[in-house]
Amino acid sequence: MTDTQQAWWQRFAERYSYYPEIGLSVDLSRAGHPPGLFELYGPQMAAAFGAMAELEKGAMANPDEDRRVGHYWLRCPELAPETGIRQEIDKAIGQVEAFAADVHAGRVQGAHGPFRNLLVIGIGGSALGPQFVASALGHPKTDKLRLGYFDNTDPDGMDRVLAALDGQLGVTLCVVISKSGGTKETANGEREVREAYRKAGLDFTAHAIAVTMPEVEKSRLAARVAEERWKFGLIPIWDWVGGRTSVTSAVGLLPAALQGLDIRGLLAGARACDAVTRVPDARRNPAAQLAVTWHLLGNGRGEKDMVVIPYKDRLELFSRYLQQLVMESLGKELDLQKRAVHQGIAVYGNKGSTDQHAYVQQLRDGVANFFVVFIEVLRDRQAPGPEVETGVTSGDYLSGYLLGTRSALYEKGRPSLTLTVPEVSAFSVGVLVALFERAVGFYASLVNINAYHQPGVQAGKEAAEAVLRLQHRVRDCLARQAASGKGGGLSVEEIVRALGGGADAESVFKICEHLAANPGRGVRGVGGHHPRDARYTGE
Repeated sequence: MTDTQQAWWQRFAERYSYYPEIGLSVDLSRAGHPPGLFELYGPQMAAAFGAMAELEKGAMANPDEDRRVGHYWLRCPELAPETGIRQEIDKAIGQVEAFAADVHAGRVQGAHGPFRNLLVIGIGGSALGPQFVASALGHPKTDKLRLGYFDNTDPDGMDRVLAALDGQLGVTLCVVISKSGGTKETANGEREVREAYRKAGLDFTAHAIAVTMPEVEKSRLAARVAEERWKFGLIPIWDWVGGRTSVTSAVGLLPAALQGLDIRGLLAGARACDAVTRVPDARRNPAAQLAVTWHLLGNGRGEKDMVVIPYKDRLELFSRYLQQLVMESLGKELDLQKRAVHQGIAVYGNKGSTDQHAYVQQLRDGVANFFVVFIEVLRDRQAPGPEVETGVTSGDYLSGYLLGTRSALYEKGRPSLTLTVPEVSAFSVGVLVALFERAVGFYASLVNINAYHQPGVQAGKEAAEAVLRLQHRVRDCLARQAASGKGGGLSVEEIVRALGGGADAESVFKICEHLAANPGRGVRGVGGHHPRDARYTGE
């Protein structure tokens, strides 16, 4: 080796860590670390380790909602601060496994026989977690049930899912996931599928199970389950489990178990990673290594985006999953002292080597406002495959593209870090989930914010409710206009004046355009489509 090659090899060896307990390697050699970085962060990380320890002991972590944060207890119930919580976790896992076994054995059935399909109704973490796990671990030849999702309040999207289930609702099991039962997107999805069952002459409540808080005074969904006597009842989730960290609760475990996946392996991987990432030494803690690196590369301000590129099709949804985990946790206006800081890290990604033909061009030659997290999977497939060239397989190409892209980016001064796992298994997926959960918590401590509340999400929900209240007023106004017999309709400004002048004209225009585009909504356009000449009347 030349002197340069020797120096580079030495740097690689010094900044490469392997954690045999979880089969994870972390390579920070291309992240631009200065010498002594972890010693420099020593005091800050000591505080972060302390805050995490208090969180796991049951400290109040989310004062906005007056609740603790206990997702780490889900895979290690003995850590829970009260015996009752430990027993509830164990009982819920038992319920998940027993119900899945009954479904697979045909001991519980739909109106038309054993269940063949699974429809998961949720939003945010209640859909992203189950979808990621299903995509990572599922296989058409081994899945016990065929999966579909209502993960938005888009009517056309729901129609597409229902079309795939046409004539099969009698063998379709629905899992409705909502902690409080008040999330509008999930409630809308439940109402839509209820209507589909009604039209098919079937009883929805005989084909549904809920995942929600069990107390009827806390969950509207639990109240419906009790009042309507859903055949399969509910499996609990608790107020100390946040949506974006719920995949190792019944939120993720029930759909996974029904699909036929190894939920004990998933829990074991998360549990093992939790143990490794409790080590109070950043140099020997992979989650701390990630948090410090993110902080360094973004100057503690999130100045660089995180581009997540797993070189494995099964992990394609991981970047979407991390978008919520990272951005909802870290995207905060105020720090713990209520000072404006506007923190966050933007996350995007797809998969390698698809990205060789997409945005890697910009990553190498464009704006240097990012760092890359490569995820490498060593095992290509379960059985030997064909060679595409002499001595070369498709998997060799995939590995070559990963290594080549790392080098090409580094040549241009674009930082990256690489995580390596031996294979995509239930255990390794649990490891990755727990690794990033802990890294997010550590990073939040480094930037002095609360990772476990989401005031911006609530603000968006409240704004949406205000728009819907305005929509009711607009429809009533136009209904009165139509009933008066006066032709020509009303302009946007006339509608605003008729409402008393306090309405937002832009919102009125957008509401009218949307209603007029959908038959049967009580509004008809009788003018143009520009805000100045548009006119509307009631139907």
